[in-house]
Amino acid sequence: MTTPSALFTGQTPLAVRMRPVSLDEVAGQSHLLRRGSPLVALADADARTTATSVILWGPPGTGKTTLAQAIARSSGRRFVELSAITAGVRDVREVMQEALTQRDLYGQSTILFLDEIHRFTKAQQDALLPGVENGWVLLIAATTENPSFSVIAPLLSRSLLLTLRPLTDDDLGVLVDRAVTDPRGLAGAVSLTPEAREALIRLASGDARRALTALEAAASLAPEPDEAGGTRAIDSEHVAQAVDRALLRYDRQGDEHYDVISAFIKSIRGSDPDAAIHYLARMIEAGEDPRFIARRLIISAAEDIGLADPQALSIAVAAADAVQLIGMPEGRIPLAEATTYLATTAKSNAAYVAIDAAIADVRAGGIGRVPPHLRDAHYPGAKRLGHGKGYRYPHDSEIGVVAQQYLPDELRERRYYQPTQRGAERDISARLERIRRILDPGS
Repeated sequence: MTTPSALFTGQTPLAVRMRPVSLDEVAGQSHLLRRGSPLVALADADARTTATSVILWGPPGTGKTTLAQAIARSSGRRFVELSAITAGVRDVREVMQEALTQRDLYGQSTILFLDEIHRFTKAQQDALLPGVENGWVLLIAATTENPSFSVIAPLLSRSLLLTLRPLTDDDLGVLVDRAVTDPRGLAGAVSLTPEAREALIRLASGDARRALTALEAAASLAPEPDEAGGTRAIDSEHVAQAVDRALLRYDRQGDEHYDVISAFIKSIRGSDPDAAIHYLARMIEAGEDPRFIARRLIISAAEDIGLADPQALSIAVAAADAVQLIGMPEGRIPLAEATTYLATTAKSNAAYVAIDAAIADVRAGGIGRVPPHLRDAHYPGAKRLGHGKGYRYPHDSEIGVVAQQYLPDELRERRYYQPTQRGAERDISARLERIRRILDPGS
């Protein structure tokens, strides 16, 4: 039996050793691997004449290189890999010429896997076009950035764009369990406590490479077994040492998830930026979905700040867009900016209270008929019914407001929106008071 120490001293990283050799071994990306899908067709050994180039767009560690290599192995095609970081136009042309030679002399087609294609200049991408267009190579390009902005239009039009998704916790669990037992991996020389397994999955945040790298590092820290023939037991402390970060108690589906997000929102509402940033850091470090955090910031801006600072909602939405565009870990910066802004600005829940009060009235039957002068007068017969008669056009007034009833008769005295005297609502409150006296002089 191979000794445990020998498993952790090899030159090939665990993440590389555990790369699937066929599409059947790929964990995740089920939306791209259904029967008859383009990727499955490319891997079909009996369909080697198929020449549809693809661009794989997705976060790191989601299987872009893995899919390319699995397709090449399954289809029997020759596989050539270039990195956009180190390859130049000359390298691309050499690959194209060799691929053409292989096709004409030996009837063998070539898969060119180009990693980080978004780093290629326009001239470098132009060099790919003849080979892609004439079928000298089957291009599989990988990128973590939106190809619409980083790949030239002629190359995009000749390729199929496929979007990869972050791996789920279940997908990562399959990969971790396989790496522990598979002869290519740790070959059963280690065992994982449930807490260690959960920590590896959580810290990976959808990235398979990160999960396997952390597993390999944790395995090297696990103590030798007490008995001959035993296994090295990896616990959560070994995982924490391996990734050099404290493991947070945080179940994304459990109480801690709800407790921390609750404390986060309440800290913003209570105008404590230090506490809010603390809870934001806990969620980020625990691998919480940043899009979930961004959505809660948007809700907070509308519910707890409202018109006391109308800019707050724009900042929260901008932070959500930024996270979607740049991803993590950089996404933590706009999240922190929005968090501190929301925590330190003026607060008002007046808009939130107003809509809930109006909905309560509507549900209780407080509806009433729309006043005749506000009804639509554009369809045939409307004027005969008196629709629109007496309506006063506010823009005809010098001040832009005219005395006129807008609420139904049954709700004429209701006041749903009651602005506070905080922030921008102080000015809104004064203006609204003047408007209401114009609309209803008798009020």
